[in-house]
Amino acid sequence: MKYCVIVLTVIVALIFPSCEKEWKPGMPLAKENVMVGVLHITDPFIENSGYAYAHQTGIAEMQLRLGLEDSQMLYRNHVDYSDPQAVENAIRELIARGANIIIATSWGYMDAVEKMAEEYPSVVFAHASGYRNNDSNFTNYFGRIYQARYLSGIIAGAQTQTNRIGYVAAWGTGNSEVTGGINAFALGVEKVNPQARVYVKVTHSWFDPMGEAMAARDLIDTGCDVIAQHVDTANPQLEAERANVWGIGYNTDMSIDAPAAVLTSVLWHWGAYYTYLVHSVIDGSFTTTPWYGSLADGIVGLTPLSEIVALEPETVRILDEERQRIESGAFDVFERIMETNEGRLIGSEGESLPDREIQFGIDWYYRTVEEL
Repeated sequence: MKYCVIVLTVIVALIFPSCEKEWKPGMPLAKENVMVGVLHITDPFIENSGYAYAHQTGIAEMQLRLGLEDSQMLYRNHVDYSDPQAVENAIRELIARGANIIIATSWGYMDAVEKMAEEYPSVVFAHASGYRNNDSNFTNYFGRIYQARYLSGIIAGAQTQTNRIGYVAAWGTGNSEVTGGINAFALGVEKVNPQARVYVKVTHSWFDPMGEAMAARDLIDTGCDVIAQHVDTANPQLEAERANVWGIGYNTDMSIDAPAAVLTSVLWHWGAYYTYLVHSVIDGSFTTTPWYGSLADGIVGLTPLSEIVALEPETVRILDEERQRIESGAFDVFERIMETNEGRLIGSEGESLPDREIQFGIDWYYRTVEEL
């Protein structure tokens, strides 16, 4: 009888493996078993610049660095962030195809991702730019893009001849990501040109190609001779080139689109995070602690200055010095007392705003910024 019990136990164990041996986020996962599902708001494979293309460039870098096969990469493009059901359906489809890591690249995917993470506890979910996570399988990630914005403001402030600099923005003061970038940019402008002002035109959408073009034209019509942007397409830079003014690109190197206008572009190097994320899933070190990278981490940066940039040697020195101070940790952009355009004082001298406030609490414009 004793031997029968042993044999029966072995048979049951073979037929019904212990749940403890099933893979869960936080346990090592063999590289060959990784399946990455990616949600994009447009089709990055037919674009050569902009938001989705920047993310896909990072995905491709991660795939190359970790040696994943094409068959391990799954995509759903044109997933409308304003339609939660469409986002849920896209996630379910990717998981049905085998995805055990879901990368959701748009802010607007956050609600659906949170819901799906609860429904699929054995899948890792990573959401760009949001503020929600859980303690098991759902994290968020972003970077200190405002650091690169600040440096690009130095370039814009030195280049302008009208002292009117335009900024095409997806959202106004209700979105800290956008507003914080505008304020950092304005601080960079002021560093080299206290007389310059930054004028903001809001499109009320992350992705509105026509609206972005129209906003840029409106700013140019008011006398702005540099056009910066926090929107998804290169249209503001194309409008700058058509009007024979300058531009500051975003997401990717937009000098490819508008070489006669773009002075530099504020870049996302998403591969720095995507490599970290997938590697952490493989080696079992994955946690849901939000990831907030920096200039020093390499997730944000600037393209090399265009040949059309005309900076004085002193401006180049300031630009290099500020970059080095930020990268070393000796200085951060919001490490000062700042006056808003409504006369309030924000911050403390020598003490940076907390990360949480920078990410989610900047609902004001710096004193040199005006929304048109």
